[in-house]
Amino acid sequence: MPQTPSGSRPRNPITRGWRLLRSHGGELFRFVGVGGTAYCIDVGLFNLLMLGLDWPDWIAKTTATVIATTFAFFGNRYWTWRDRLGSSAAHRQYLLYFFFNGIGLLISLACLWANSGLAQVWPEYFDTVLAKNLAANVIGVGLASTFRFYAYRTWVFRSAGRL
Repeated sequence: MPQTPSGSRPRNPITRGWRLLRSHGGELFRFVGVGGTAYCIDVGLFNLLMLGLDWPDWIAKTTATVIATTFAFFGNRYWTWRDRLGSSAAHRQYLLYFFFNGIGLLISLACLWANSGLAQVWPEYFDTVLAKNLAANVIGVGLASTFRFYAYRTWVFRSAGRL
């Protein structure tokens, strides 16, 4: 990373963020593409199972996430971080991927759980399909995706020098 005249890293978070975006922009773009498709699968299945089949919201979210995660694994392995395949065993990556997705699922379920608690107090606002979708699929998935991007690139699809 370029250094300031004093020899230290830039302290301005906007400058640091811009440099990080420039250096990781390609993989971030591919990650968002795979994740966006997986997100559509997740949200579509969640609503189909919860609304169409009358499944409990947490079971619908768990099932939809597992199916979307399987799709996302193959997309990220063979497109986002295809340059990092190397000699890493697919089964190691798959196990780590699902471990970190399990944490991501817990983040989404925690948001859904918080929404359920709020629905006890303000049911007219939080005991709705819209509120459940915002909790699980906007706030929960947003927080979980931030965590997963870091976890995937750091531990699952490591660069060749870090294997």
